[in-house]
Amino acid sequence: MILEQEIKLQVVNDNIIDLAAIEWLKPYWQSEPVTQQLVSTYFDTPDLYLINNGVGLRLRQVGNQWLQTVKCTGKVQDGLHQREEWEHEIGSDKFDLKQLKQTPLAEMIDDAEIWPNLQPVFTTDFERQTIQLELDDKTQLELAYDRGEVRTDTSAKPIHEIELELKSGSIESLKLLADELVKLLPVQYHDESKAHRGYRLITESSVT
Repeated sequence: MILEQEIKLQVVNDNIIDLAAIEWLKPYWQSEPVTQQLVSTYFDTPDLYLINNGVGLRLRQVGNQWLQTVKCTGKVQDGLHQREEWEHEIGSDKFDLKQLKQTPLAEMIDDAEIWPNLQPVFTTDFERQTIQLELDDKTQLELAYDRGEVRTDTSAKPIHEIELELKSGSIESLKLLADELVKLLPVQYHDESKAHRGYRLITESSVT
């Protein structure tokens, strides 16, 4: 288990941001940008038992690689997301129950009223451009620029955001860098995760 700490910045228009054009950021680059297509399927029961109990479950495909991830709801304030995360590489698109039993899902897996009713509920499909950063105080960050969509069977919403994830070092340095990006780019702090956007789509679809 790790404590994921990241700041989400929502892009407020449809224009593509050229990360290489942000000259003041370049001295902090520790890698050239890497671009990947990420497709994630989120699972829950028809009555959304998992998210109603503060847990999210997804399978993510990155090329030929599969990752299963469990996240707790955690806390969010002013764009800063802090939550416990369990992520494991697996050999296929089938859940590794042994690993999942080391997470908050353990009791749910053994519950005949819950686990057999698990089903895909929504998908996120987006292109991610990532750059590894090291700031002056040696704080290590990952900058991820995501463009794509979250969709259910009946509706979809765009994804257009920047995530700044703390790998090591100072949370204050993470916040200061985010402040600079907000000043200079068409972005704003955003408290809604991709997963919660997907669940909001489900709720909206059930109402209409």
